[in-house]
Amino acid sequence: MNIPMSIIMNIQIKKNVLKFLGKEKVITSSELAGHLKVSWNTAQNYLLRLLVEGKVIEKKKKGVNLWLKK
Repeated sequence: MNIPMSIIMNIQIKKNVLKFLGKEKVITSSELAGHLKVSWNTAQNYLLRLLVEGKVIEKKKKGVNLWLKK
């Protein structure tokens, strides 16, 4: 079965994000961006995708989005 490389990368990134969230408990998009060495926008998009999938919870506090593993 041939799986496109973009899907494999997405699965690997998802696992990395969830592992980081499990270790840190609460993160910001900026912290994830630094961990993954990507832009803030890219990190935010990854987290929003996981929010839609029901894997994370978003809490807004004083202008900052906090992300927790569900």
